Amino acid sequence: MSSSPPSKRRPMRAARRWLAGRSLRTRLVFALLALLALVSVAIGGITTVALRHFLIDRLDAQLAPATVMRGERPGRPAFPGNGPAIPPGSPSGTVVAVITNGQVTSARTLTSSPSSDDPFPDEQAVPVEEVATLAGLPVGAEPRTVDLGARGDYRAVARQYWDGRVRVIAIPLAGVRETVQRQLAAQAGVAAVGLLLAGAAGALIVRATLRPLNRVAATATRVTELPLDRGEVALAVRVPAADTDPRTEVGQVGAALNRMLGHVADALSARQASETRVRQFVADASHELRTPLAAIRGYAEVARRGRDEVPTDVAHALRRVESESTRMTSLVDDLLLLARLDSGRPLAVDPVDLTALVVDAVSDAHVAGPEHRWQLGLPEVAIRVPGDAARLHQVVANLLANARVHTPPGSTVTTTLAVDGDSAVLTVADDGPGVPAQLQPEMFERFARGDSSRSRTHGSTGLGLAIVAAVVEAHHGTVRVDSQPGRTVFTVRLPNPTADA
Repeated sequence: MSSSPPSKRRPMRAARRWLAGRSLRTRLVFALLALLALVSVAIGGITTVALRHFLIDRLDAQLAPATVMRGERPGRPAFPGNGPAIPPGSPSGTVVAVITNGQVTSARTLTSSPSSDDPFPDEQAVPVEEVATLAGLPVGAEPRTVDLGARGDYRAVARQYWDGRVRVIAIPLAGVRETVQRQLAAQAGVAAVGLLLAGAAGALIVRATLRPLNRVAATATRVTELPLDRGEVALAVRVPAADTDPRTEVGQVGAALNRMLGHVADALSARQASETRVRQFVADASHELRTPLAAIRGYAEVARRGRDEVPTDVAHALRRVESESTRMTSLVDDLLLLARLDSGRPLAVDPVDLTALVVDAVSDAHVAGPEHRWQLGLPEVAIRVPGDAARLHQVVANLLANARVHTPPGSTVTTTLAVDGDSAVLTVADDGPGVPAQLQPEMFERFARGDSSRSRTHGSTGLGLAIVAAVVEAHHGTVRVDSQPGRTVFTVRLPNPTADA
């Protein structure tokens, strides 16, 4: 359990919360100023206390010869006139009182300070009730501080003289208080100016000191901007050698970052080499499989349509062989297309009538899915984009097939085409059940499926949307999906459209 009261802990917690969101530079300068402020307060406090003690010691020294008073020697009255005499050299405001039988019987005070021109300054009587506190001083004790009410604090001493009476001499502490206050004001001013100068100089020094750390952070930022998730990456970004000195903390961080980047570069190179081998294998295997698949399809069709009658079960088996070989041929073609796109092979770049292409794709989808409602929204002008007509047709066909396969019969699929700024915008929307939120980030990955099974009920290979993303990217466009229960929208944006009336 903390011993600090809650009232003291709250400002500390507030300060920590304020510093938590600040930069390292701000926190260092703040800590520097806080430390300097504490040192200034400590020095000022010690200096002020020492000065006050020094000034009081001087007053005590003035009170020490209190037994030697003007006109005070045997055979001569100790208190001539109508009151006690005030010692020469006493400051203005000094009070001398006579104590008889424990009570102040008379008192006088200086109204001005002595000078070379007037060694005997003016004195005046003081009402005894104003200085009655002086009667309580112990006789012969060391000087002590006495509060005389409206007159303020005094440094006083009581002495008994040869005639048996007690005299009290009290010197005001107003001069000491004024000197201490001036000292405090001067210290506060010097400390404030010093803190301002130290803050400005500290900010410059901290900024210069942290400049290497800023360069290290800039290097890390440049690395985060590199497309490390795909393709061949040349990770040549490194922290400058000047910021990798192992003798400094920043240099140690820079050297560690360089070592980490070296390991990452090696891992990326290994990954790229592995992907290249896999991509080449897929391309070679897909290319080599096309010929035997075509042969299988041909022989199955010939056997099924031969002149000799074949048994029913054999005819069914041949039809299944022909159907599956057709499906496998489509899968091989998709894999080969993705492998070619991954290898960076350029597509054809010709003016493509996107309006006619969308009309044809929707017509084909209507024939393939008559149980769905197909709607089409087109602008009044024909929209053309530069690209590969066959591949763009495959994009639209795959999006429509995806909507048909993953929505129940009777669903509405709406295809629209428009121009938005410097892009042609194609949208395919359906009112089906939607895509779960956890699956949306993976929808354009290869072999991504809406469930965890490897079901072939709909004949899906899991490559349709991956081909859409790859073809659109090859055309320097973008594709995204927005889905919620009751509405799923795929949006494709292709650059550099033109419109014909």
